[in-house]
Amino acid sequence: MNKKHRLRLSFGFTLLLITLMVIVSGCGKTATPTPQTTETPKPANPNIILATTTSTQDSGLLEVLIPEFEKKTGYKVQTIAVGTGAALAMGEKGDADVLLVHAPDSEKKLVDNKAAINYQLVMHNDFVIVGPSTDPAKVKETKTVVDAFKGIAASSSIFVTRGDDSGTDKMEKALWTKASVKPAADKYQSTGQGMGQTLTIASEKAAYTLTDRATYLATKKNLKLDILLEGETSLLNIYHVMQVNPEKFPKVNADGAKAFVDFMINADTQKLIADFGKDKYGQPLFFADAGK
Repeated sequence: MNKKHRLRLSFGFTLLLITLMVIVSGCGKTATPTPQTTETPKPANPNIILATTTSTQDSGLLEVLIPEFEKKTGYKVQTIAVGTGAALAMGEKGDADVLLVHAPDSEKKLVDNKAAINYQLVMHNDFVIVGPSTDPAKVKETKTVVDAFKGIAASSSIFVTRGDDSGTDKMEKALWTKASVKPAADKYQSTGQGMGQTLTIASEKAAYTLTDRATYLATKKNLKLDILLEGETSLLNIYHVMQVNPEKFPKVNADGAKAFVDFMINADTQKLIADFGKDKYGQPLFFADAGK
């Protein structure tokens, strides 16, 4: 074998050895995994309209729940906070996608006439009678709402009513009917406003009013009003959520509405509701009820 041939064999062996080393080295490496995205897929129709009562907004609850819902689902919520009567009217006309309200008797009518579906219990709190600390109508000395309302009507005190067909307004009117009395016209003053504004006006007038506990506690620091009667069973304040029926109103965002209902009765959301207010007020503003 000549020298040139030996050099070719040596070069070929060296090249083969290098190639094998590269292959072995490559086999020992772990492939880098493709990064997985955790971004929530954007819904086809991302905008939903929520018609709700002012108490869910004035209490600050929606400021906690809505961002959480949007982050988890990719939907964007347009909140219209009005009296429950107005919110239900929006539902009856198909002008909202989902409703969060607190007037069970009126809500049932929408469910019965198929304007609303997927009707779910969410939470409750209660109504209380508030008024000036001097309590000229002696409400604090009474034991029932009927006696309290009779005392207010018999006194020279002002009673401020929302007068907006809200869930609170419906409850108040029912209580006056139960008491079979009503203050004189000049002592029964309507605001036509939400609960927060009505409490402010009652405070300015040193008047009595009926309020949900959550809104009162959330605005208490700016009020000169005390809770004078509470705890009666008839003052229970129950909230439900429901979808506006897409079969009756094809333009509603059915998927978005269902996602919101599912979110409100989800265990994690129910815990948020149950804990809301504890850190700031020393007590919950709402009690979670889904599944009960």
